[in-house]
Amino acid sequence: MTKPSEFYFPCPRTITYCTQCANPLARIIPPDDNRVRDVCLQCGAVHYQNPRNVVGIVPIWENKILLCKRAIEPRANTWTLPAGFMELKESTSEGALREADEEAGIAGVELGQLFTLIDVPNAGQVHIYYLAKVTDPALNPGPESLEAAYFEFDAIPWDNLSFRTVSSTIEHFLADHQRGQFDIHYYSLNENL
Repeated sequence: MTKPSEFYFPCPRTITYCTQCANPLARIIPPDDNRVRDVCLQCGAVHYQNPRNVVGIVPIWENKILLCKRAIEPRANTWTLPAGFMELKESTSEGALREADEEAGIAGVELGQLFTLIDVPNAGQVHIYYLAKVTDPALNPGPESLEAAYFEFDAIPWDNLSFRTVSSTIEHFLADHQRGQFDIHYYSLNENL
């Protein structure tokens, strides 16, 4: 398993000039605020850095779970659920289905209920996973995946899963599957991904 990279979590500061007037930004606490922000001292625009949403699915086909082997950092060569960053102007469910198609090349999916909602404050992220029933098992992994494969529940590569949010989501799925009732799981992971 690859080691986490401090470069990716949290996202480094990416802008240093104001998007409104192009003057340099200062890192200060703006009036009536309580956090350091990127502020333009010329025009007063505040440039907020907010958490990013990661959206994905827990895809099941004939009592097997679909996982993708990451081709990119962070954590290249580890297995993950199909997931990725949500894009602007899409819902969480639309983003989850798009990511499943991009990473696994799977189009035959019936999206189910919201399953896990995980705050990851140390990474500045929120991870959102939906249950999903695979209706067409054909796979065609995209460039972000080395491969995609279905795993029997007792053959999941636990020692080579990409992130704690992935392993905890799968753990919740297996426990809920065993008892025959799927709940929504909300929690925070304060350790590194």
